[in-house]
Amino acid sequence: MTTSNYATERETTEGRVFTVTGGDWDTIVSGTDPIHDERIVVNMGPQHPSTHGVLRLVLELEGETVREARSVIGYLHTGIEKNLEYRNWVQGSTFVTRMDYLAPLFNETAYALAVEKLLGITDDITERATTIRVLMMELNRISSHLVWLATTGMELGAISIMLYGFREREYILDIFETITGLRMNHAYIRPGGVAQDVPDEAIVKIRDFLKMMPKKLKEYEDLLSGQPIWTERTKNVAVLDVTGCVALGITGPVLRSAGLAWDLRKTMPYCGYETYEFDVPTHPDGDVWGRYQVRLAEIRESMKLVEQALDRLRPGPVMVADRKIAWPAQLAIGVDGMGNSLEHVAKIMGQSMESLIHHFKLVTEGFRVPPGQVYVGIESPRGELGVHAVSDGGTRPYRVHYREPSFVNLQALPAMAEGGLIADVIAGGASLDPVMGGCDR
Repeated sequence: MTTSNYATERETTEGRVFTVTGGDWDTIVSGTDPIHDERIVVNMGPQHPSTHGVLRLVLELEGETVREARSVIGYLHTGIEKNLEYRNWVQGSTFVTRMDYLAPLFNETAYALAVEKLLGITDDITERATTIRVLMMELNRISSHLVWLATTGMELGAISIMLYGFREREYILDIFETITGLRMNHAYIRPGGVAQDVPDEAIVKIRDFLKMMPKKLKEYEDLLSGQPIWTERTKNVAVLDVTGCVALGITGPVLRSAGLAWDLRKTMPYCGYETYEFDVPTHPDGDVWGRYQVRLAEIRESMKLVEQALDRLRPGPVMVADRKIAWPAQLAIGVDGMGNSLEHVAKIMGQSMESLIHHFKLVTEGFRVPPGQVYVGIESPRGELGVHAVSDGGTRPYRVHYREPSFVNLQALPAMAEGGLIADVIAGGASLDPVMGGCDR
């Protein structure tokens, strides 16, 4: 019988059960002699005002210096990947959108692209649907970076930027609500296209946002970039060079802030990104300051992409024509959120018995996906978000696994923190921009 190095175990009538505890706290503490050893072992989190979400850090300190750092995760585990095995392929969109809750539209897009690849319909996705996906993802990238700027500023004592960052993000969430009926967890981008078209009033709101946002970004930089405390807390802090990033699998703004212009939108394009004009911002220093500069520059590049996507929006369908795949709905936003319009329900009911049966089977059972497995990677606000989807030919996924950048990037925290000051653990951890919903999923 094999034994686990990480968890105690026992045999039960239901099989082997593992008892997982929070890291190796007991081992660490028992090895410390408080009389002869000037070390102290402390918990930072999982509830702590200066950690992102419910992240727990076990820190071994010598005075103010961090000698060893361990990340303990799992406090936000939702079992989303396992739940996908018990829902049909379209229902999966409703689950994956809840993982990285600051970038829900990226979760949905990666999932939809993987399912479409399994179905062999990648080239059948309409031009308008693909353009809408780019539009929504880049707006979502801006809103995610605004939350990063707001929360990192708050954790380093810059309270004003926290208020401003969330204020501008609120405008984007209003746009999302106008388009999808929801501020978050949209389930808007689905296999085959998107749930419904972008209304004209949303286009007006987006153009107003593009006019307003450059001035706001200038205000952020005036507030922070020349501020001596912000500079001291970010420059040459939590340095991770490009060699360390590549060795640990770090992607996204953290990798680009170390000087490597690796962005999947350019290196492995999807959704037609190769046809858009935009730059990949980089910074040579690989510190918290560099990550701040890269994310602000990325907001500006995303605004360029949003403007180009708006100019490309041509009239047309937003879902594939194949009625064996296309979700049979004409969605309407009413007082109770988003659902089938009553007129569409009446039309289905009045067509024919065969049409009604088809609608019922497609909604309750879902479509079948040919057996096989695919991997699709996209560039989320935190780095490479990959989906490995496996089908056994049924109406439900056999397995869906996400390569989540928050999970991978957290590996960098000990490399950044050890040997530095405890105050810099906060700055370094925040600069990774981890979202624990995506990390634990």
